[in-house]
Amino acid sequence: MNIEVNLLISVLKLTRQGSVSLELVKKDARVSSEIAEKMLIKMGRDGLIYLRNKILEADSFQRLKLAMAAINHGADVESVSSLLQWREFEGIAVLALEKNGYTVSKNFHFSHLGHRWEMDVIACRKPLVICIDCKHWRHGVAPSALRKIVNDQIERTSALAEFLRCSAGKLECLSWSYVRLLPVVLLLFAGRFKFYNDVPVVSVLQLQDFVNQLSIFAGDLKHFDVKRTNLNFFC
Repeated sequence: MNIEVNLLISVLKLTRQGSVSLELVKKDARVSSEIAEKMLIKMGRDGLIYLRNKILEADSFQRLKLAMAAINHGADVESVSSLLQWREFEGIAVLALEKNGYTVSKNFHFSHLGHRWEMDVIACRKPLVICIDCKHWRHGVAPSALRKIVNDQIERTSALAEFLRCSAGKLECLSWSYVRLLPVVLLLFAGRFKFYNDVPVVSVLQLQDFVNQLSIFAGDLKHFDVKRTNLNFFC
């Protein structure tokens, strides 16, 4: 690995528990003081880290950008993703959605036709309800695996739609008279496919742009519409 990758990997590894000294990063990366300081200062200017008084730290979003930078410079995907924690991945997704005016709930459970279901993330902004399956995979997703992931999420979202036709659920947004549910698969890193069966397959770093534009093309995506009337109470 080159010097920059070594430094990126060390920053990722050492900031998992919070702030860390510049000296410790240099030692771990085995990079000379002069080169390390120049590169870390540049990382700070680029918004990849916070650096002050020779102490650096990185929030969840910065750590994800550090991971992407390391991979773009040739680092192994599995090695890099092993340095990211699941809560960081999910937390970044929630932050991106909330910044776009969505109300977010995690790990939503419901029952339909005798089966227990769980949705990783449900994001609501009237009338849209984004149903997200988060996959923190440490390797590339093969087409066959992606097909199953997407089909499972379609089935899960369809079950939620049927559940809502007869029940309001525990979330306020699921009590709206009309909702459009969209199945979405969220990956840690971008894959070969951006859509499968009209279901978006989005990397977590692309999520901000995706939700920014969602209202424009939501009707072209796989979706399930639920309109509640008094007849629903006879389900």
